[in-house]
Amino acid sequence: MDSAGDDDYVDWNTDDDFEIDNFQSSPVHSRAETLVGVAVTTSSLSSPIETTDLVQMGFSDEIFATLFDMGFPVEMIARAIKEAGPNADTSVIIDTISKYSSENEAGSSKSKTIDHFLAMGFDEEKVINAIHEHGEENMDQIANTLLSCAEPKKLTEVKEEDDIDWSDDEINYSETLLSDDEKEPNSSNLNRNQIRSLVKMGFSELEASLAVERCGENVDIAELTDFLCAAQMAREFTEFHTEPEEQRPRHDVKKRRLESKREPSSSVDDEPVRLPNPMIGFGLPNEPREETRILPELARGPPFFYYENVALAPKGVWETISRHLYEIPPEFVDSKYFCAAARKRGYIHNLPISNRFQLQPPPKYTINEAFPLTKKWWPDWDKRTKLNCILTVTGSAQLTNRIRSALEPYSGEPEPPKNVQRFVIDQCRRWNLVWVGKNKAAPLEPDEMENLLGFPRNHTRGGGMSRTERYKSLGNSFQVDTVAYHLSVLKPIFPDGINVLSLFTGIGGGEVALHRLQIRMKLVVSVEISKVNRNILKDFWEQTNQTGVLIEFSDVQTLTNDTIEDLMKKYGGFDLVIGGSPCNNLAGGNRVSRVGLGGDQSSLFFEYCRILEVVRGRMRRY
Repeated sequence: MDSAGDDDYVDWNTDDDFEIDNFQSSPVHSRAETLVGVAVTTSSLSSPIETTDLVQMGFSDEIFATLFDMGFPVEMIARAIKEAGPNADTSVIIDTISKYSSENEAGSSKSKTIDHFLAMGFDEEKVINAIHEHGEENMDQIANTLLSCAEPKKLTEVKEEDDIDWSDDEINYSETLLSDDEKEPNSSNLNRNQIRSLVKMGFSELEASLAVERCGENVDIAELTDFLCAAQMAREFTEFHTEPEEQRPRHDVKKRRLESKREPSSSVDDEPVRLPNPMIGFGLPNEPREETRILPELARGPPFFYYENVALAPKGVWETISRHLYEIPPEFVDSKYFCAAARKRGYIHNLPISNRFQLQPPPKYTINEAFPLTKKWWPDWDKRTKLNCILTVTGSAQLTNRIRSALEPYSGEPEPPKNVQRFVIDQCRRWNLVWVGKNKAAPLEPDEMENLLGFPRNHTRGGGMSRTERYKSLGNSFQVDTVAYHLSVLKPIFPDGINVLSLFTGIGGGEVALHRLQIRMKLVVSVEISKVNRNILKDFWEQTNQTGVLIEFSDVQTLTNDTIEDLMKKYGGFDLVIGGSPCNNLAGGNRVSRVGLGGDQSSLFFEYCRILEVVRGRMRRY
């Protein structure tokens, strides 16, 4: 792929791009309660559909609940079932809903474009004229026209502060820099205030209400805006990049999907797995807390295992993962407590939790500490100290130019007006922009991402890896300092070295963590489908002068039970099985693909379980 293609290419297929807390963060209702409590009235329907109509249509509350849990609006579900018929297959209903979504987006794009530029403070008449001139899809040309015709001070003259409601209900951008675990428990009044704030930012009331409902009651405004912005942007891109090896058909995917669907659903009477507040797992390096846990008998002792995936997965996912991994509750950790960027993850493992220690030297905990050169240019009104989750995409040159154009008219003043600040900070938060000059906000470079994620400098550079591939691989990697803190307990257990089975290795976050802990890797059997990622691990292995054996496989499905047995006979077994299966179907703005562990990619979790059981079973026999 040439450089021009790299710059234009956007890949939204990542674990953290659109994390959505759909994981029992709001009160649980039975499917029947959900159905009976619904009365649908919407302009998209020719006439209102009442609850009694839904029942008379003959569809089951099971189908309704399934579609509702996938994130589809109630009115679209009802309309699709009415059109497709009560006996239609669920996939047909989903296709019908998707068609409605496309129609609605096409019809509302113009109003959303108007709202976008009104939120920046431009005059409505000029916005409409610019849209007529360039078309609503040409956002960059519209922005340039509005900025070029605007006189200095124009953005403030459009809306005087006296005309804007700056009450406590207005969004406070200093608060948006806090994550959900830094806020007090939510209330119904706060939920209403969040919806009103989102509406003032240009989102529709329906979108805002859905975001609050799907993200839960205890999620702050920053999480809600991330969800909405990511979902809007995701709808603009319909094709995801996969490497040729990743395009091969997956064997037994259908079987795994069926197995996943047969999993018993969580009962409303069961205590659901909940995200902790704060999300610090069993303690932090500088603030350890004394906690004990009792592991199930089958899960105790070596070989140890360590599994990772996104914390904000759809409802029921972590219950299923826990059930398949010996009923061990997940340890939820946000890496913002280990570095200057957030990364909310769940970990299920049988490692000891006492006597953990931190990597040295410790990481930088704030943006300015991690990137000291930004201090000179960082505006006082940008209160961010942490970055959001590292994504697989970055802001465009056109975006950074719009930010510069919006700020330059106010260079001689102490600070730009509030509405300009909002626009700029919103974009900076959304795209993890940092200040590199006067009025110059820029996306992170790959080496800066490596720094934040705990990898050595140039870890992903060169070797035929494009810039786009670097962003993608880093966006899907471990945060090394966090993982190393958990793995540090292995050092006194294996003073002579360790044999590792590394599944879904990626760019080698687990291996880098063990190396930085100075735990010798006598053997690493790595399974990673991406060729460029395999090359990165090989380069790291050679450059760090590892003395052990590195064996690589390209696909977990080619790692048969007999192959595992042969490797264990030859090398004496494995001490650690580590990995995080793909989360393509667990996170993301495309709700249709967020089908949980039954999806094409995320169902590979069951391969992790299969391989782990083979390893532990053989170790128990000998």
